[in-house]
Amino acid sequence: MSALWLEQAWQKAASRLDRTHERIGASYPHSTFDGLYDDRDPECWTNGFWPGILWHLYRETGEEKYRATAEQVEKMLDKPLHEYEKLHHDNGFLWSLSAVASYKTTGNPMSRRRGLIAASHLASRFNVKGPFIRAWVDQDSEGKAIIDCMMNLGLLYWASGETKDPRYTHLALAHADMALQHFVRPDGSVHHIVRFDPSTGERVEALGGQGYSPDSAWSRGTAWAIYGFALTYRYTKQARFLFAAMAVADFFMKHLPEDLVPPWDFRAPKETIGIKDSSAAAIAASGMLEIANSLGESSEGTEYLGDAERILRSLYENYTPDNPDEEGLLLKATGSVPHNAEIEVPIIYGDYFYVEALLKLKGHKELYW
Repeated sequence: MSALWLEQAWQKAASRLDRTHERIGASYPHSTFDGLYDDRDPECWTNGFWPGILWHLYRETGEEKYRATAEQVEKMLDKPLHEYEKLHHDNGFLWSLSAVASYKTTGNPMSRRRGLIAASHLASRFNVKGPFIRAWVDQDSEGKAIIDCMMNLGLLYWASGETKDPRYTHLALAHADMALQHFVRPDGSVHHIVRFDPSTGERVEALGGQGYSPDSAWSRGTAWAIYGFALTYRYTKQARFLFAAMAVADFFMKHLPEDLVPPWDFRAPKETIGIKDSSAAAIAASGMLEIANSLGESSEGTEYLGDAERILRSLYENYTPDNPDEEGLLLKATGSVPHNAEIEVPIIYGDYFYVEALLKLKGHKELYW
C-alpha cells in the first residue's frame, strides 16, 4: 500500500503524537478536554492504549523515547496488577498492549511475567456454567458477560502459546462459542450485555448497556465483535469464527452512512442517531484488515481490504483535527450515550486503533493482541 493519502495520514498522526508525548509522558490518558488529554486512575480499563500507541511509534521510528515511556507506563500498571481486587475482564486491553507488546518487541522477561499474571487473573474470571468470562467486579455483575471481551481473549491465546499449556485456549474458545451463540443475531448485529444465572448458567436476558436498548445495535460493540472473532480465528483457525467476523462486518458496512463513520448505535432513535462514533469506525477497520489478512488475495479478502481502506481514508479526511492544539487524533469518538459520557470527543482507544490500522495498511503484520 503506497497511497499518498496514507503517508500523509501517518505523518499527521505521528507528528501530533510526538507533541502529545512531550506533554503527557508516562500517564493514563483517556479523553481530551479543551484539546488536552486527561489522566485517569491506574485501574481504568483504557490504560493500555497509550503504551500500545508508543510501542507502535517505537517500532515504526526506532526512537528510544517512545520505548522508555511505554516501559514506564507498564511498570506503573504493576499497582492494579498486584492489588488485584479492582481488576476486571479488560486485562487484555491493559496488558496485551503494554506488557505483551513490550515482550514481543524487546523480549523483556519481566514483561512476559506481567502478561502471564494478567492472563491468569483473566482466566480466574471464567464461570464454567454458561460458560462465560465475567465482565465486571461490582455487585450484581456475577452473571454478566459483554461483547467487548472478545478482544481480551488474545491474552489467553498468547498465554497458551508461551506456556505450552492449552487450558487458557480452552477457556477462550468456550467464551467465544458462548458469544457466537448468545450475542450474535442472525442479521449480524450483536448484543452488548448478556446476563446469565451464575449458578446454573441459564441465559436470563440481554441488556442494552452502552447501546440504545437490548435489541439495538451499538456500533462500537459491533466493531469489537468484528475484530474479536477475527482474532479468535487467527489463533485457532476454526472457520466458524471467521464466518462470524465476516457476518458482523457485513452488517456494519451495510448500515454505514455516506461518510463511512457510524452513529453511536445503528438503531438509535432519531433524536440521537446523529451522534457519531469515530472510534467504532477505527476498530472495525482494523478488524476488517485482520479478516482480509486471513482471507488472503481472494476476492473476499480484497473486498474487506478495500472497505477498511475507505473507512480509514474517510477518518483521515473528515475526522482528524486541523487545530494543532488538539492532542487527540480522531474527532467525534463517543464513549456512552446512555451514561452521557464522552460524547463526540477524542478518546484514546479511537486513536490507538486508528494508528494500528494505518500501520497495517503500511505493511505491519504482527499484532500485540
